[in-house]
Amino acid sequence: MKIVLLGSGHVATQMGKTMVAQGDHQIIQVYSRTLAHAEALANVLHCPFTTDLENLVADADLYLLLVTDSSIPDVVSKLPATLSGIVAHSSGATSIQVLSKFKSYAVIYPVQSFSKEVSINLKEVPFGIEANTEEVSVKLFSIWSSISNQLFNCSTEQRLALHTAAVFANNFSNALFQIAYDLLEEHQLSFDLLKPIILKTAEKVQNNIPKEVQTGPAIRKDEISMEKHLQFLSGHPDWQLIYQKISDLITKRG
Repeated sequence: MKIVLLGSGHVATQMGKTMVAQGDHQIIQVYSRTLAHAEALANVLHCPFTTDLENLVADADLYLLLVTDSSIPDVVSKLPATLSGIVAHSSGATSIQVLSKFKSYAVIYPVQSFSKEVSINLKEVPFGIEANTEEVSVKLFSIWSSISNQLFNCSTEQRLALHTAAVFANNFSNALFQIAYDLLEEHQLSFDLLKPIILKTAEKVQNNIPKEVQTGPAIRKDEISMEKHLQFLSGHPDWQLIYQKISDLITKRG
């Protein structure tokens, strides 16, 4: 299959590398509006590049939009509606209908966070697929089965639910890790001391419903400890508020 990658960021880099390494698909062009970025990724993937959508290859089987959510409408508006291949984006929060001007269109959504520097085994990454026709869906499942072992049908609403849930589970938890890091650093303690408990918590939820393995003073309704913690955080009102809100949530759910 001949694929054009539109984008040169974290997702495009990881997906492109995987496709080239597997050898099942051919990346025939990379597009990026930034010349240096387009050239850098094209060199890694050993393919041509362009910074002009008017010079896009016209006979690809799949045009994969791996750009930021805010850039998708603009890129779509500049693509010819006559493209014969499937046009797909990978956004968790963008409706499939943004691509409706094309004959064949879809969403291929990876439930994973990406960075250029950290390699990811895409075989282990779940991908939600939504397509405008059953024919396109069947074709994408066939194509993507060589990339991931976890493919599933996913509507726009379900994808938005997944994306929102991922923000809670991934982005918010990482922000809380940073608060913990900063708090320990203030008191000359290493964040390494928390790594075993972080790992154990992540391991627990692999086989349990999270609320069933909840621990800590809030689930025990230990008001004395929680009040001490809140007083201790008085110099950081934002952290104090987060502590109170999450503790209230745990107590109510418990």
